[in-house]
Amino acid sequence: MAKLDEQWTLGGHVLPNRLVLAPLAGIGNWFIRLQAKRHGAGLCVSEMVSSFGVKHGDRKTHSEYLRIHADEHPVSMQLFGHDPEVMRAAAATVAERGADLIDINMGCPVRKVAKTGAGASLLDDPDRAVALARAAIEGSGLPVTVKLRSGLRAGETSGVEVARRLVEDAGVAGIAFHPRHADQQHKGTPDYDLAAALVDQLPVPVLISGGISSDERALEAFERTGAAAVMLARGSLGNPWRFERLLGRRDGEPGPEEVLAELLWVIERAEEHLGVQRAGGWLRKAYPWYVERLGITKAQAAPLVTAPTTEAARAAIGALSDPVAA
Repeated sequence: MAKLDEQWTLGGHVLPNRLVLAPLAGIGNWFIRLQAKRHGAGLCVSEMVSSFGVKHGDRKTHSEYLRIHADEHPVSMQLFGHDPEVMRAAAATVAERGADLIDINMGCPVRKVAKTGAGASLLDDPDRAVALARAAIEGSGLPVTVKLRSGLRAGETSGVEVARRLVEDAGVAGIAFHPRHADQQHKGTPDYDLAAALVDQLPVPVLISGGISSDERALEAFERTGAAAVMLARGSLGNPWRFERLLGRRDGEPGPEEVLAELLWVIERAEEHLGVQRAGGWLRKAYPWYVERLGITKAQAAPLVTAPTTEAARAAIGALSDPVAA
């Protein structure tokens, strides 16, 4: 049986280990990916990016979502959409911007995405799913993977058949499989037996995703499914040390000083990416991730989690650092 710290190949890219940062909508920008890479992730996937936004030159899409740091390669950019010709053009642009692989989202259950014919709704439209993947391959010249779920509704396994067609008819390089149906969102127990069956059926690597909220769950998913790699998503937020532990590079949780130093790094990168003013707003969702690692009371955490600016956040971190040093 393979081990998480072993090399493997995806779309011709030799990856140093079998841990992947999953696409995180609204979160997985270049510095979150770079952080995961610093802590050991063998591959990182971007947040979900609209193929229409790419093709039509949306300013925010091009200046923020398509930004790639020189130190994060190899990197996969995830696109979503429902129009094959738009996907073809977007994939070409993403390749020009320096992506090493492209992932297509066919699993997002959010209504505003699915109602357009994108995301998980493609599980009910396999012909369109194949056309989108084929267009991305032809437009970019890059290896293309697809992330999908087991089905749209309870009891459905349409994702298995769509995955098979994506490999056989479109020629995708791999499948990222979330073995819960779309109606479950992020709740319920993943069907690892179904994922294991898919691994056995497909001639390309299958990456396992969903419900991997602890080191133990990551190992369980990897061992029970026989997947080529494990995708860490929300379970890695504020806890990039999970990559290190799973790779055998460290034992135990980080201490408070290490957590606060990491948060300061994130604040600096957010300011670099968004500017000081916008970074203060974006970081409000990140502070609780790190507070969870500190083991402090709500009263102690309040100045940080409610910090309106990055200056205020640094002051709160400084106050938390004093008792740590003592």
